[in-house]
Amino acid sequence: MDDCDAVRAYYEAIDEGDDERLRGLLDPDFVQERPDRTFEGRAAFVRFMREDRPRTDTEHVLSEVCAGDGAVFARGRLRSAEGDDLFGFVDVFRVGERIESLTTYTN
Repeated sequence: MDDCDAVRAYYEAIDEGDDERLRGLLDPDFVQERPDRTFEGRAAFVRFMREDRPRTDTEHVLSEVCAGDGAVFARGRLRSAEGDDLFGFVDVFRVGERIESLTTYTN
């Protein structure tokens, strides 16, 4: 699996609620920085996705995934089960053997 495939698999795991798959994609020291909070550690992030995520009836619709200069960039929209676009995002991933970090930008 190349870095872009790992990023696509990350979104699929979240959208499908597959905690085990998500855990397997993330480095134990995974960090996500986003406008409203920071998650430090794979366990904290997976726990949030499983227990505290505000909406689980959503889908990440990717319009672009590309790699360059040691990073993978994903651009897309978060879509509700009703088909409404909730917001746009650009995610910047650092990938080693697993996904090490993610910085999220939203609009």
